[in-house]
Amino acid sequence: MTVQPKHWWARLIAALPTRHTLSAHPWLQPVASRLLDPQLWRFQHEAVARGVAVGTFWAFVIPFAQIVVAPAHCTRWRANIPAATAMTMLTNPLTIGFWLWLAYQLGARILGEPLGQTISGADSAPSWLAQYGWPTVLGMGLFATGGAALGYGSVKLIWRLGIWLKRRTRRAAA
Repeated sequence: MTVQPKHWWARLIAALPTRHTLSAHPWLQPVASRLLDPQLWRFQHEAVARGVAVGTFWAFVIPFAQIVVAPAHCTRWRANIPAATAMTMLTNPLTIGFWLWLAYQLGARILGEPLGQTISGADSAPSWLAQYGWPTVLGMGLFATGGAALGYGSVKLIWRLGIWLKRRTRRAAA
């Protein structure tokens, strides 16, 4: 019988692929030697911030295989692979419909298109893509870039806040 970790983050870390599992994946063979670099697996503030940014970006850019693409880009950007793979879970089969709907709403508002139009069954695929595709692509692109910037900045801010609180506690104890 296996013991389940108590905390949600311990369960998340246990569910993430290991560096050896990722390096054995056929799609990652071109960067497999770089995936084993220990610097990509340590929790250092800059690497974690980059990992959050890379993972968030790829979570919104492609709706599939982002858990493979994000670690490959982590090798280039020297980002934390566990943070990037965790952030790709923002869009998953359970939430992708919501994100696509929200992206369409944002993109249509920016492009000035009317919302809530229905499509008849006679419409062809190109007309459907012209009506819904471009606003959705624009919205997902904005989510990707904005989310990556917000994630990077948030990690840096939270990390600094944590250090400030530790120093304050140490000074108060002294």
